[in-house]
Amino acid sequence: MNEAGWREAWAAWSYRTALGAGVLLALTLAACLPFFFALLQQRPGSMPFDPVLARFAAVDVTVPVFVVLYAGVAAGIALLARKPLRLLHMVWAYALLLVLRMCTMYLFTFEPPAGIIPLQDPVTALFYPGGVPFLKDLFFSGHTATLVLFGLAVGPGRARLALWVLAAAVGALVMAQHVHWTVDVVAAPFFAALAWWMACRLMQRLGLSFSVSAGA
Repeated sequence: MNEAGWREAWAAWSYRTALGAGVLLALTLAACLPFFFALLQQRPGSMPFDPVLARFAAVDVTVPVFVVLYAGVAAGIALLARKPLRLLHMVWAYALLLVLRMCTMYLFTFEPPAGIIPLQDPVTALFYPGGVPFLKDLFFSGHTATLVLFGLAVGPGRARLALWVLAAAVGALVMAQHVHWTVDVVAAPFFAALAWWMACRLMQRLGLSFSVSAGA
């Protein structure tokens, strides 16, 4: 299926079904997060070796984090709103990213870095147990991975490069606040790429993949 407009895409039952299923999966996973975080809180975590964070004290950069993050998310959504097939891929890739992140957080549970200044995210705070900031949702950085994923979704060009610059900025900022270990941020792009690849393979099987000429 070539890159289609909304009228053509929405007319296809397979597109409507796949989009609805992807949104439902993402919402279901989000609804499970408070229970998952409560379970994770009971697990003892490790403290990875991190000579980078050891070099400086944490600084509060909460406002810049959210300005950069949500500016990138808003731009990504606006760009994908004109590309229904890529939007479909993004929905499924994000749902798969949540699955990957839950798996890695459970398998590689870390304790928060020393001197952490909790990040009061108004969106993710909805999923914290008891509304208290959760400090062990670490490996890998969801904020960084999300912007990388948006960059993959919008396709090649300046918009992708800009979103990846924003992703790098968010990664650096959450490290500056000691919200994440260095390995959390470094690993994020690789898991974002894996989620995107998995979503693309799934959509190909459903015949809902955009054309190769449209870019990876």
